[in-house]
Parts: sequence; C-alpha cells; structure tokens
Amino acid sequence: MTIIEIAKVSEIPVGSMKGENIGGKDILIANYEGRYFAIGVICTHAGGTLARGILDVTCPVHGSTFDVTTGNRISCPAKQNERKYDLKVEGTVIKIDV
Repeated sequence: MTIIEIAKVSEIPVGSMKGENIGGKDILIANYEGRYFAIGVICTHAGGTLARGILDVTCPVHGSTFDVTTGNRISCPAKQNERKYDLKVEGTVIKIDV
C-alpha cells in the first residue's frame, strides 16, 4: 500500500474533476457532491481521457459513461469498468492509495 498526496481540496471544487498521472497510473479525481472519488481516467473503449468529459463521467470520444463513485460502466460502447482507487482527505490535502 502506497499513499500519495495528489491534490489540494481547493484544486477540485464540487462538480469538477482532474486527470493525473500518479505512479505511472492515469487517474481521474472527481468531487461529486462534496465527496472525492478516483477511477481510471482512460476510457476502456477507445482510450479517450475521461477528464475531458463531463462529471457523470462521459467519455468525449464515443460517449461511454461511467459511475464516478464506483468506476462501473453505465453505457456502451465501453465493455469494461474503470478501476476504482481509495482516497482520503486529510485537512486540505487529498491522498490516494496506489
């Protein structure tokens, strides 16, 4: 288990998201209704970056959607879920377990 500081709370306000490469892994951090979540940022269908999509999380390439709270695929054309990562907030810092 490796805990890494990834962002400040102020960098990801409610309703926004940010893509990061953390320890060689491409990860999407989202603030959904005041809670932080992290899933894979590269669409499992065609490799589009979900950080350029919209928060529900929709891939901007072909429209696959994912649940940002679980990483589960909601709609096609993606066939696989995104990996979900564990996050924790300590004061003003967001940390992730990679």
